[in-house]
Amino acid sequence: MTLGILAALHDEIDGLIAAMRHDHARATVHRIGMRDYYVGELYGQRCVVVLARVGKVAAAATTVTLIREFAVDGIVFTGLAGGIGAGVQVGDLVIADRTVQHDMDARPLFPRHQVPLLGRDEFPTDPALTAALREAAQAFLAEDLASAVPAAVRARFGVTAGVTAGVSAPNLHLGMIASGDQFIGAPTTVAELRARLPGLLAVEMEGAAVGQVCHEYGVPHAVMRTVSDRADDSAHVDFPAFLAEVASHYSEGVIRRLLATLR
Repeated sequence: MTLGILAALHDEIDGLIAAMRHDHARATVHRIGMRDYYVGELYGQRCVVVLARVGKVAAAATTVTLIREFAVDGIVFTGLAGGIGAGVQVGDLVIADRTVQHDMDARPLFPRHQVPLLGRDEFPTDPALTAALREAAQAFLAEDLASAVPAAVRARFGVTAGVTAGVSAPNLHLGMIASGDQFIGAPTTVAELRARLPGLLAVEMEGAAVGQVCHEYGVPHAVMRTVSDRADDSAHVDFPAFLAEVASHYSEGVIRRLLATLR
């Protein structure tokens, strides 16, 4: 099995690329469409790791290349998201059971959110790959987070680790993630999204594009997001610092555990 792993920002995959180069001296780099595709073994699993860059077009183009040029058997997207759902807080993990493009609107020709000529608005993630990713995320939060991210860093961002009263914190959520080519940060926009997409947990800019391409090619996929902020701007986080000091460790730690289960 060859797994494609992609993210939108450097810090979300730099650790994975470094681990691949360390573990597999014969890892190769293929330059296609202004992107570097790192091919080799990662924690014992054959992988192709790539920086997709930001936005739905970038994610879709990268996903097509993973499928057509590298014949990956499955795809995992990892990165950051803004929390939307009740109880989704900074430092939590959200794993998608389905994705939707919240900015897709071809009315009156097609219903809102429906992708024209596909006849669907939601793209379910692969149940088996998603279950494996969820198990890896649960194990990371319960067993690895406390050592992966120093206590002082967790305290600075309000991220706790460990088990209190039988409940692990941060929390892991499974549900809808919405993608769109815009940064969501206004309370009025968040309220409108919640009303329009009941059950929405988080917003980002790539996952649903990956979901559409994987649907069209029949390739299993999964999407995981670390919550960096509340999209309604109720929490203020130093985004670059959170990405480098917290989220990067989430991505590397969870993917490492996932790959161990796939071997």
